Amino acid sequence: MDRRFVKVEKGLGPQGRIAVVRFDRGDGINALSNQAMRELRDVTRDFEDDLETSVVILTGSAKAFSAGFDLKDPEGRQRDALSVGERIHRQRLGPKMCKAWQDMDQVTIAAVEGHCIGGGAALVVALDFRFCGKGAHFRIPEVELGMNMSWGSIPRMLALMGPARTKQAVILASDRIGAADALDWGLVEKVVDDSQVLSAAIAFAERIALQPPIPVRMSKASVNRLAHALDDLAAHMDADQNVLTGLTEDYKEGTSAFREKRKPVFKGR
Repeated sequence: MDRRFVKVEKGLGPQGRIAVVRFDRGDGINALSNQAMRELRDVTRDFEDDLETSVVILTGSAKAFSAGFDLKDPEGRQRDALSVGERIHRQRLGPKMCKAWQDMDQVTIAAVEGHCIGGGAALVVALDFRFCGKGAHFRIPEVELGMNMSWGSIPRMLALMGPARTKQAVILASDRIGAADALDWGLVEKVVDDSQVLSAAIAFAERIALQPPIPVRMSKASVNRLAHALDDLAAHMDADQNVLTGLTEDYKEGTSAFREKRKPVFKGR
């Protein structure tokens, strides 16, 4: 597949064991269209048989990691005309993208500048480590759009932040989570000066790259198996719930309010 939004640079750092994957749509927003999600899912296959790369850093643009799902994407907006079965199938693209990154053998690091919203946050919590700039912020807006937070992200956020902070982040959907709070809550591991995030991530990756690759991969696999052993129990209905909430009046109100830049009024139906 021809990639328009994702670029890969391999062979960096000690013994060429570091790679950087850049997601940049060139608009300072970096929304996740269906095309962008396919590219981010498929780029992980570049590393399936790669025994030379120990660490993969995923970064966005200087202004934004991602604004989340692209509500203006023509392909995505076709969902209203699809059958329930087709909607569920389409809705599984985001979860497959996140799972592909979680399942990588290499250690993964997210380098976040600017905003990281909705699906962008769902993607970064699927990685092993998260670095962000002081000016970065996170937001989980799905509930205020009248839908559930899906893509398997709630179990991952729970593992990082615990139940109360996960509920706060998801339910209080309008609230921005600034860099300092993200660090305090456990959503990110390190906050650095803006414009220094990628270099800080590379410096951390260099330390990992100096370790023996085989036990590094084994250690990651063991931790992930334990940390995410019950994820499927919590997330297996994500796509179904998303389609169900997408049929409600509250979903129509939430998305209309977003486009019209006003506060939604929900009625529970």
